[in-house]
Amino acid sequence: MRTPTFLARLCCLLLTMSASLAALAADDSSSSPYFFVDNADPAVDALPLKATRVDARVLGNIAEVTVTQEYRNQGKTPLEARYVFPASTRAAVHGMTVHLGERVIQAQIREKQKAKAEYQQAKQDGKTAALLEQERENVFQMNVANILPGDVVQVELRYSELLVPTDGRFQFVFPTVVGPRYNRPGPSGGGKQPWISTPYFQQGQRTPTTLSMQVELLAPVPLAEVASPSHRIEVERDGQRALVRLAADESSANDHDFILDYQLGGDTVQSGLLLSRGEQENFFLAMVAPPRAPRNKQIVPRDYVFVVDVSGSMNGFPLDTTKTLLRDLIGRLRPSDTFNLLLFSGDSRKLAAASVAATPENIRRATALLNGEEGAGGTELMPALREALAMPGDPERSRSFVVITDGFVAVESSAYQLVRENLGRANLFAFGMGTSVNRSLIEGLARAGQGEPFVVTDAQSAGEQAERFRKMIDSPLLKGIHASFEGLDVYDVEPLQLPDLFANRPLVLFGKWKGEPRGELRIDAHAAEGPFQARLPISAGNLTDNGEALAHLWARKRLAELMDQEALDGGFEFSSQILDLGLKYQLLTPYTSFIAVDQQVRNPDPQASKTVDQPLPLPQGVSNSAVGSTVPGTPEPGVWAMLLLAALGACWWRRKAA
Repeated sequence: MRTPTFLARLCCLLLTMSASLAALAADDSSSSPYFFVDNADPAVDALPLKATRVDARVLGNIAEVTVTQEYRNQGKTPLEARYVFPASTRAAVHGMTVHLGERVIQAQIREKQKAKAEYQQAKQDGKTAALLEQERENVFQMNVANILPGDVVQVELRYSELLVPTDGRFQFVFPTVVGPRYNRPGPSGGGKQPWISTPYFQQGQRTPTTLSMQVELLAPVPLAEVASPSHRIEVERDGQRALVRLAADESSANDHDFILDYQLGGDTVQSGLLLSRGEQENFFLAMVAPPRAPRNKQIVPRDYVFVVDVSGSMNGFPLDTTKTLLRDLIGRLRPSDTFNLLLFSGDSRKLAAASVAATPENIRRATALLNGEEGAGGTELMPALREALAMPGDPERSRSFVVITDGFVAVESSAYQLVRENLGRANLFAFGMGTSVNRSLIEGLARAGQGEPFVVTDAQSAGEQAERFRKMIDSPLLKGIHASFEGLDVYDVEPLQLPDLFANRPLVLFGKWKGEPRGELRIDAHAAEGPFQARLPISAGNLTDNGEALAHLWARKRLAELMDQEALDGGFEFSSQILDLGLKYQLLTPYTSFIAVDQQVRNPDPQASKTVDQPLPLPQGVSNSAVGSTVPGTPEPGVWAMLLLAALGACWWRRKAA
């Protein structure tokens, strides 16, 4: 008679565990993505964002971009629209204008909490208002209040961006959708962040919002190849100018990043220096091309630790492409190399306790381990990074960590801090997988680890990025880089410290100057084949009329440095500097927002207004598995199987004992 009692207790235990997990899920439901269901009042327009238009002008390697979001209320009830959208990780957002009928309202930059209070007051007063906030380096939220039935509200955003070439090619990227974030509560997670609670359409369901794009390329030399690996485009060329538009049938292709590749005439990126004069400050931008890789050199033994995301958001195309990428990378390791493979989702598993030789047998074992994954569970990046960094290494080998993920997780600052605290142990390279990668996380990890970011958007680019990775790690580093200005008085130079630099990617310096433009910029470093020197003469011929863009780009670079430092050290000092910089240079930051208010009271009954969250499409190639996995620490299928086996074993033992 003891067995039924035991089984009853076991069932109670399992039910208690299930209830606890459900409670955890419910507790975190306020900060989780969810699927959009249009079953609301038909008088309420649930999809107020009707169109996004992008107009970009690229002069050489500086892009000036205007994004216009058009909101329309086609229902019968006044609306507040909330929309979460992405932007480039290097964007310096410096302006916002609201067009309401014939009226034009210029937004003002404010401290974030003051801007929010001003917006809430305008909303309660029945005034049409718009609030733009930065949630992440590359994630923004737009709120537009009191959109009356029949209204057409156009919100225009303006930003500048520096395009840095890789292997002689420039790339302009316009992200179109924010992927659903896995948000683990607690100190190592993102906490409760309302912006993450965003509705999504089901996989394959298209959004009614249209996208239009026009990019004007202007170059000091004739343009070579102009192409888009992501969208069908129409190109009009005229020597040093090209006009690029989205093809007419691409207006609904807003579920993956728009990517435009272009190349200037010639085989190499040229070093150059731009100067600008301002009323109060002068700015400079210098780009110095590194040396080419020597054809023959000794290769030291290397160790690679691949940290691979196999969570639910990677299900389907991202994981399939990851398998292709890794088979290429691991399959072509040298016999003298060693490697290890760590797979993570809600838990983690690895190939071996320590790195193993790149023998055919070990490569087959790694491939078999990876092929058994289909993508499920949450994205527990932090435990995986800690485990990888704790793996024993060989001091005689050059070690590199390679993180492969879509980045759909909300732990950016914690991850950067962890990587920076372990800088002396290895280089870190980050591969972003998918059509709408969280580029902020990918680029931030690489920046923190002084490595390089790679983005793989399709099966073809997997091979291309794998080859680029091999070339980069085989190329010489510029070590001991020293920059000096002879004859020109400079200050506030960014970056503050020059890290070792991989070849085939230029060194970029920003800063301020005073006095007369004269002298030269000197770059001295050590490359694999010997000393490296670059000399750039400075004169009035370097002056450009693009001074406002240089000011914004310098401030954006300084902001990135301060935010990295804030993530590492914390403290009021850095947040205060970020706030002051945003206010001085009119830039969107984590502590500043743009606010625009129409002073006319338009809604006599603001309490009757409805708030709607504009749903997003799931990124192309991402399955429904990416939405709805919210329980922190939920056991993976393998753990559930072990629990079940343990329960069955216990039942068998009890029956035998009886």
